Amino acid sequence: MSKLQPDTIAPLATAAVVNRQLMPSDQAAVSALHARVFGPGRFARTAYRVREGTAPFSPFCRGAFIGDALIASIRMSPVAIGASHPHLLLGPLAVTPEFSGQGYGKALVEEALTSAQVQKIASVILVGDMSYYARFDFAPVRPGQITFPGPVNPARILGRALQPGALDKVQGTVAAITL
Repeated sequence: MSKLQPDTIAPLATAAVVNRQLMPSDQAAVSALHARVFGPGRFARTAYRVREGTAPFSPFCRGAFIGDALIASIRMSPVAIGASHPHLLLGPLAVTPEFSGQGYGKALVEEALTSAQVQKIASVILVGDMSYYARFDFAPVRPGQITFPGPVNPARILGRALQPGALDKVQGTVAAITL
């Protein structure tokens, strides 16, 4: 995958954006995007700890491309919450700064949620900002309902049931699984 250079951004802005499932061959581009958007502290995030040792991409991970340049990506990792599964952990969602605020991240979230619902995934959880994720019908989970294997502000744990009642009774620690 090519890296976005400042002199290539203007021509790219008028090119067609193609959203598609991320493939193992996209790993270098996704890593570069995450490094650019989140910096070196990204590895300390609990979501990275949950995914350690798992496949780089699930069938629900998506990317937005202009040609071969990745401009946005979303990770969706299969997880269990206590004994309940399958659920997905959303994150990270990353958009290159030049394309931020133009709806590319929103489109990826909507596509990933639709795909997960069709595949009968029970729910999607994340650690994030309610001000952004409320638009996708995420809501805070009950205090103590869902825990992570690392430090997380409990007020930032959000969930969205994809199947009726899927979050009503689940409780426990989030752990990666294989679908």
